[in-house]
Amino acid sequence: MKKLLPLFLLCLPLLTWAEAPTQRLNNAAEVLSEVMSAPDKGIPTNLLAKAQCIVIVPGVKQAAFIGGAKYGKGFFSCRRGSDWSAPASVRIEGGSVGFQIGLIESDLVLLVMNRKGADRLLSTQFTLGGVAEVAGGPVGRSSTAQTDASFRAEMLSYSRARGVFAGVSLQGATLRQDVSDNAELYGRPLTNKQIIHGPVSWPQTGSELRSVLEKYAARARRLKRRA
Repeated sequence: MKKLLPLFLLCLPLLTWAEAPTQRLNNAAEVLSEVMSAPDKGIPTNLLAKAQCIVIVPGVKQAAFIGGAKYGKGFFSCRRGSDWSAPASVRIEGGSVGFQIGLIESDLVLLVMNRKGADRLLSTQFTLGGVAEVAGGPVGRSSTAQTDASFRAEMLSYSRARGVFAGVSLQGATLRQDVSDNAELYGRPLTNKQIIHGPVSWPQTGSELRSVLEKYAARARRLKRRA
Protein backbone atom coordinates (compact mmCIF):
# COMPACT_ATOMS: atom_id res chain seq x y z
CA MET A 1 0.00 0.00 0.00
CA LYS A 2 2.84 2.40 0.82
CA LYS A 3 4.27 1.85 -2.67
CA LEU A 4 0.97 2.81 -4.26
CA LEU A 5 0.59 5.99 -2.20
CA PRO A 6 2.94 8.27 -4.20
CA LEU A 7 1.32 7.25 -7.49
CA PHE A 8 -2.18 7.77 -6.08
CA LEU A 9 -1.31 11.21 -4.72
CA LEU A 10 0.16 12.24 -8.07
CA CYS A 11 -3.23 11.48 -9.64
CA LEU A 12 -5.09 13.95 -7.39
CA PRO A 13 -4.27 17.06 -9.48
CA LEU A 14 -5.24 15.22 -12.66
CA LEU A 15 -8.72 14.57 -11.25
CA THR A 16 -9.15 18.33 -10.77
CA TRP A 17 -7.41 19.56 -13.91
CA ALA A 18 -9.80 17.51 -16.02
CA GLU A 19 -12.54 20.01 -15.18
CA ALA A 20 -12.61 23.30 -17.10
CA PRO A 21 -12.58 26.56 -15.10
CA THR A 22 -15.92 27.55 -16.65
CA GLN A 23 -17.55 24.39 -15.32
CA ARG A 24 -15.92 24.95 -11.96
CA LEU A 25 -17.49 28.43 -11.80
CA ASN A 26 -20.93 26.90 -12.22
CA ASN A 27 -20.13 24.30 -9.58
CA ALA A 28 -19.02 27.06 -7.21
CA ALA A 29 -22.35 28.85 -7.70
CA GLU A 30 -24.22 25.65 -6.90
CA VAL A 31 -22.14 25.00 -3.77
CA LEU A 32 -22.67 28.54 -2.44
CA SER A 33 -26.40 28.43 -3.10
CA GLU A 34 -26.77 25.10 -1.30
CA VAL A 35 -24.67 25.95 1.76
CA MET A 36 -26.38 29.32 2.21
CA SER A 37 -29.88 27.86 1.93
CA ALA A 38 -29.38 24.76 4.08
CA PRO A 39 -32.11 24.93 6.79
CA ASP A 40 -30.52 25.63 10.20
CA LYS A 41 -27.17 24.31 8.94
CA GLY A 42 -26.21 26.97 6.42
CA ILE A 43 -23.65 29.77 6.68
CA PRO A 44 -25.17 32.56 8.81
CA THR A 45 -26.21 35.46 6.59
CA ASN A 46 -24.94 37.99 9.10
CA LEU A 47 -21.43 36.55 8.76
CA LEU A 48 -21.55 36.89 4.99
CA ALA A 49 -22.52 40.53 5.55
CA LYS A 50 -19.29 41.05 7.51
CA ALA A 51 -16.97 39.06 5.24
CA GLN A 52 -14.35 40.89 3.18
CA CYS A 53 -13.96 38.03 0.69
CA ILE A 54 -15.33 34.57 0.01
CA VAL A 55 -13.42 31.53 -1.27
CA ILE A 56 -15.28 28.60 -2.85
CA VAL A 57 -13.50 25.37 -3.78
CA PRO A 58 -15.96 22.77 -5.08
CA GLY A 59 -14.96 19.12 -4.96
CA VAL A 60 -11.75 19.17 -2.91
CA LYS A 61 -10.19 15.74 -3.39
CA GLN A 62 -8.72 14.22 -0.25
CA ALA A 63 -6.91 10.89 -0.31
CA ALA A 64 -6.36 9.05 2.93
CA PHE A 65 -4.01 6.12 3.28
CA ILE A 66 -1.36 5.94 5.99
CA GLY A 67 -0.60 9.53 5.04
CA GLY A 68 -2.68 11.56 2.63
CA ALA A 69 -3.16 14.75 0.68
CA LYS A 70 -5.82 17.12 -0.53
CA TYR A 71 -6.12 19.04 -3.77
CA GLY A 72 -8.73 21.33 -5.24
CA LYS A 73 -9.31 24.33 -7.46
CA GLY A 74 -11.75 27.16 -6.98
CA PHE A 75 -12.25 30.92 -6.88
CA PHE A 76 -12.51 33.87 -4.58
CA SER A 77 -14.19 37.24 -4.83
CA CYS A 78 -13.84 40.31 -2.61
CA ARG A 79 -16.15 43.21 -1.86
CA ARG A 80 -16.06 46.39 -3.90
CA GLY A 81 -18.44 48.59 -1.98
CA SER A 82 -21.83 46.94 -2.36
CA ASP A 83 -20.62 44.79 -5.28
CA TRP A 84 -18.28 41.81 -5.62
CA SER A 85 -15.09 41.67 -7.68
CA ALA A 86 -14.63 39.35 -10.62
CA PRO A 87 -13.53 35.87 -9.50
CA ALA A 88 -9.83 35.03 -9.16
CA SER A 89 -8.57 31.46 -9.41
CA VAL A 90 -6.96 29.57 -6.55
CA ARG A 91 -5.86 26.05 -5.83
CA ILE A 92 -5.48 24.31 -2.49
CA GLU A 93 -2.79 21.72 -1.83
CA GLY A 94 -1.78 20.08 1.38
CA GLY A 95 -0.76 17.00 3.22
CA SER A 96 -2.73 15.27 5.94
CA VAL A 97 -2.57 12.21 8.15
CA GLY A 98 -5.36 9.68 8.24
CA PHE A 99 -6.29 6.03 8.41
CA GLN A 100 -9.14 5.77 5.97
CA ILE A 101 -8.45 4.10 2.66
CA GLY A 102 -9.98 5.77 -0.35
CA LEU A 103 -10.88 9.12 -1.83
CA ILE A 104 -13.09 11.69 -0.12
CA GLU A 105 -14.55 14.65 -1.96
CA SER A 106 -15.84 17.72 -0.15
CA ASP A 107 -16.85 21.28 -0.96
CA LEU A 108 -15.00 24.05 0.85
CA VAL A 109 -16.11 27.62 1.57
CA LEU A 110 -13.95 30.17 3.40
CA LEU A 111 -15.26 33.49 4.68
CA VAL A 112 -12.42 35.99 4.96
CA MET A 113 -13.38 38.23 7.84
CA ASN A 114 -10.81 41.02 7.93
CA ARG A 115 -8.34 43.01 5.86
CA LYS A 116 -5.35 40.96 6.98
CA GLY A 117 -6.97 37.80 5.61
CA ALA A 118 -7.95 39.56 2.40
CA ASP A 119 -4.36 40.71 1.90
CA ARG A 120 -3.15 37.13 2.28
CA LEU A 121 -5.44 36.04 -0.54
CA LEU A 122 -3.71 38.51 -2.84
CA SER A 123 -0.28 36.99 -2.19
CA THR A 124 0.99 34.31 -4.55
CA GLN A 125 0.55 31.69 -1.81
CA PHE A 126 0.14 31.26 1.94
CA THR A 127 -0.40 28.48 4.47
CA LEU A 128 -3.79 27.93 6.07
CA GLY A 129 -3.65 27.28 9.79
CA GLY A 130 -0.10 28.60 9.77
CA VAL A 131 0.34 32.30 9.05
CA ALA A 132 -3.40 32.57 8.42
CA GLU A 133 -5.64 31.79 11.39
CA VAL A 134 -8.56 29.61 10.30
CA ALA A 135 -11.45 28.53 12.54
CA GLY A 136 -14.42 26.29 11.87
CA GLY A 137 -17.33 28.56 11.03
CA PRO A 138 -20.61 28.51 12.95
CA VAL A 139 -23.74 27.33 11.14
CA GLY A 140 -27.38 28.20 11.49
CA ARG A 141 -29.51 31.25 10.93
CA SER A 142 -27.60 33.28 13.51
CA SER A 143 -24.03 33.23 14.76
CA THR A 144 -24.68 35.04 18.06
CA ALA A 145 -24.23 31.94 20.21
CA GLN A 146 -20.72 31.20 18.95
CA THR A 147 -17.50 31.76 20.85
CA ASP A 148 -15.28 34.81 20.52
CA ALA A 149 -12.50 32.60 19.12
CA SER A 150 -14.39 32.15 15.86
CA PHE A 151 -14.68 35.90 15.38
CA ARG A 152 -11.00 36.53 16.05
CA ALA A 153 -9.99 34.26 13.18
CA GLU A 154 -8.98 35.75 9.85
CA MET A 155 -10.98 33.09 8.05
CA LEU A 156 -13.97 30.89 8.89
CA SER A 157 -14.10 27.53 7.13
CA TYR A 158 -17.07 25.45 6.03
CA SER A 159 -16.88 22.06 4.38
CA ARG A 160 -19.52 19.68 3.11
CA ALA A 161 -19.15 16.06 2.10
CA ARG A 162 -21.97 14.09 0.49
CA GLY A 163 -24.41 16.88 1.29
CA VAL A 164 -23.54 16.93 5.01
CA PHE A 165 -21.39 19.50 6.81
CA ALA A 166 -18.21 17.79 7.93
CA GLY A 167 -14.83 18.90 9.17
CA VAL A 168 -11.87 18.87 6.80
CA SER A 169 -8.51 19.71 8.35
CA LEU A 170 -6.87 22.66 6.64
CA GLN A 171 -3.83 22.70 8.91
CA GLY A 172 -0.75 23.07 6.71
CA ALA A 173 -2.67 23.30 3.44
CA THR A 174 -1.41 25.85 0.93
CA LEU A 175 -3.69 28.23 -0.94
CA ARG A 176 -2.10 29.75 -4.04
CA GLN A 177 -3.15 31.71 -7.08
CA ASP A 178 -3.68 29.90 -10.38
CA VAL A 179 -2.63 32.19 -13.21
CA SER A 180 -3.21 29.51 -15.86
CA ASP A 181 -6.90 29.24 -14.95
CA ASN A 182 -7.13 33.03 -14.89
CA ALA A 183 -5.74 33.06 -18.41
CA GLU A 184 -8.37 30.59 -19.57
CA LEU A 185 -11.16 32.67 -18.05
CA TYR A 186 -9.98 36.14 -19.07
CA GLY A 187 -7.88 35.49 -22.16
CA ARG A 188 -4.66 36.72 -20.52
CA PRO A 189 -2.53 35.57 -17.56
CA LEU A 190 -3.80 37.98 -14.92
CA THR A 191 -2.64 37.78 -11.33
CA ASN A 192 -5.25 37.62 -8.59
CA LYS A 193 -4.30 41.11 -7.43
CA GLN A 194 -4.94 42.47 -10.95
CA ILE A 195 -8.38 40.84 -11.01
CA ILE A 196 -9.48 41.89 -7.53
CA HIS A 197 -8.16 45.47 -7.64
CA GLY A 198 -8.12 46.16 -11.37
CA PRO A 199 -10.87 47.14 -13.82
CA VAL A 200 -11.67 43.50 -14.64
CA SER A 201 -15.26 42.62 -15.51
CA TRP A 202 -16.97 39.38 -14.59
CA PRO A 203 -16.64 36.72 -17.30
CA GLN A 204 -19.92 35.77 -18.92
CA THR A 205 -19.45 32.22 -17.67
CA GLY A 206 -19.47 33.54 -14.09
CA SER A 207 -22.94 35.09 -14.30
CA GLU A 208 -24.51 32.34 -12.18
CA LEU A 209 -21.97 32.71 -9.37
CA ARG A 210 -22.31 36.49 -9.47
CA SER A 211 -26.09 36.19 -9.24
CA VAL A 212 -25.90 33.92 -6.19
CA LEU A 213 -23.38 36.22 -4.46
CA GLU A 214 -25.51 39.29 -5.09
CA LYS A 215 -28.66 37.51 -3.94
CA TYR A 216 -27.29 36.58 -0.52
CA ALA A 217 -25.31 39.81 -0.14
CA ALA A 218 -28.52 41.79 -0.69
CA ARG A 219 -30.30 39.60 1.86
CA ALA A 220 -27.45 40.20 4.32
CA ARG A 221 -27.70 43.98 3.86
CA ARG A 222 -31.43 43.90 4.55
CA LEU A 223 -30.90 41.94 7.76
CA LYS A 224 -28.12 44.31 8.79
CA ARG A 225 -30.38 47.35 8.38
CA ARG A 226 -33.08 45.72 10.52
CA ALA A 227 -30.66 44.90 13.33
